[in-house]
Amino acid sequence: MKEVVVLGAGYAGLKTVVLLQKKIKDNVHIILVDRNDYHFEATDLHEVAAGTQTPSRISYPISDVVKPNITTFIQDEVVGVDTANKTVKLAKHAELLHYDYCVVGLGFVSESFGISGVDENAFPMTDVDEAKTIYNHIIAKMQDYQQSKNPDDLHIIICGGGFTGIELAGALVDARPSYAKIAGVDPSEIKITLIEASTRLLPMFSEKLADYGVNLVKKLGVQLFDGSRISRIEPGKVYYKHGDDTEEQTQSAGTIIWTTGVSGNPLMAEAGFKERRGRVMVTDHLNDPDHDDVYILGDVAAVMPPDGKRPYPTTAQIALAMADFTAEDIASRIKTGKRKAKAFTYKSLGTVASVGNTRGFGEAMGHEIKGYTASAMKKIIADRSLMETGGVKELLSKGRFDLYH
Repeated sequence: MKEVVVLGAGYAGLKTVVLLQKKIKDNVHIILVDRNDYHFEATDLHEVAAGTQTPSRISYPISDVVKPNITTFIQDEVVGVDTANKTVKLAKHAELLHYDYCVVGLGFVSESFGISGVDENAFPMTDVDEAKTIYNHIIAKMQDYQQSKNPDDLHIIICGGGFTGIELAGALVDARPSYAKIAGVDPSEIKITLIEASTRLLPMFSEKLADYGVNLVKKLGVQLFDGSRISRIEPGKVYYKHGDDTEEQTQSAGTIIWTTGVSGNPLMAEAGFKERRGRVMVTDHLNDPDHDDVYILGDVAAVMPPDGKRPYPTTAQIALAMADFTAEDIASRIKTGKRKAKAFTYKSLGTVASVGNTRGFGEAMGHEIKGYTASAMKKIIADRSLMETGGVKELLSKGRFDLYH
């Protein structure tokens, strides 16, 4: 009986389990470990943070897809991986988990880049609980405004104008009327600001398409400060320097959200993997270079494209593709003693950003798309990933079928 231990029930980890359950009917036992008892669609966290979607709409119980006759789910925190002895240590379970194959998909954490005050004074947005905290804080500030009349209560600052920041800004625009109703003001008084260090936003798109996305956000009344490097954050204040200026400028707000960057789980360094910012440069079969029995997927993996310039971006799309490969490779090794002959290859089907529920832009199947078309495509992509991890049941229950409104 082979033991396969999967760490993390994100896109990569959960899909690996789902596929292994289909590919191997006997001679294997799978253990899935996650700190939550549910899987959530990380690409939709910005909607929960803004309040345009509820947490239940972007998540479902892990038990819905786990087959207990072959897989054991353990809700716990991973605190150590001993690759020499092939064991995993959990926070609440005294016994170590032993594995023949280990799949590490431990996800990402918010990256402060050493900027003073980020951890204490800005809200990260890396999981459902953090997204809910942001939404509850925004609502509390709107309620507070009724008494205080403090204009900062109506101001939301997003630190980071990348993909996540742009999508969050769009969702906040959609939620603006509901915030205004709570505060008792006109929606135009709800101020949304993006502060970004780069002057070339959204580099994954052509310059023309990126400019379209930036201008779309601006037209929706979002204030953008690009070329502005954040130097520190104090309670209710963001300090930044614009361009070559040496003098700090400041923006004050009741809500400050940090979307500037993420890194892989710090456990990767603690476990002794050769990582950089929590990501391991994996082999062409997605293994740790020093351990053929350890697969590293998703946000903790770095996969180099053929041109060798820089690793692929960590997206849900590549995480799901990595799960496809890994499940097939492990199944082959267990059934035949041999692994897949071909190495992992990846071809992106495109990237689409939503700017609220009915607006978007991006590239799909080699074509640039905008507006309603992009919005509909974004929802189709989300439904596809939901189908791949949760199956028909979760798609029908949680899928986005509001393609035209």
